Amino acid sequence: MQVKAHLMDQATMDRVITRIAHEILECNRGTEDIYLIGIQRRGVPLAKRIAAKIKEIENVTVGVGILDITFYRDDLSLLAENPIVNDTQIDINIYGAKIILVDDVLYTGRTVRAAIEAIFDMGRPNSIQLAVLIDRGHRELPFRPDYVGKNVPTSRSEMINVEVEEIDGKDQVLLVGPEVRIDLNNL
Repeated sequence: MQVKAHLMDQATMDRVITRIAHEILECNRGTEDIYLIGIQRRGVPLAKRIAAKIKEIENVTVGVGILDITFYRDDLSLLAENPIVNDTQIDINIYGAKIILVDDVLYTGRTVRAAIEAIFDMGRPNSIQLAVLIDRGHRELPFRPDYVGKNVPTSRSEMINVEVEEIDGKDQVLLVGPEVRIDLNNL
């Protein structure tokens, strides 16, 4: 796979996260009952960054939880014989909360479906909203994010690679795809 485009650098990601934090505050009329839940892996640091921005803006600490959806995936048997399971840490009673799921990329919607199923196994929130850094289209399930950093139309052969400092050592978003080779002899 080759890099086809650099979609975001560190400064752009920071601006997008700031905008998403403002949109969350505006849509929810403040911070009351808001709880951010990052979907493992890269949704977790993004949720923590949004919470930090909300703290800067409103001087209010918003709770952040961590959700692993491994056992809720509809393709679990296809992943691996022994899939890697990460932590789930939800420190509130879900009942009555305004849950904002945070993920890096929205693609088919299957991750969102699994996350909602996991949330409802823990209780019944007042609402569930979705914040994503990138929406790349190709939905297979009827989900649309409430907060989007950037819409990036892609082909199914392309991928979006989100890298975050906390996991990857730097912040950037890349569009990658198969290497295109042109045979000049056949032109």
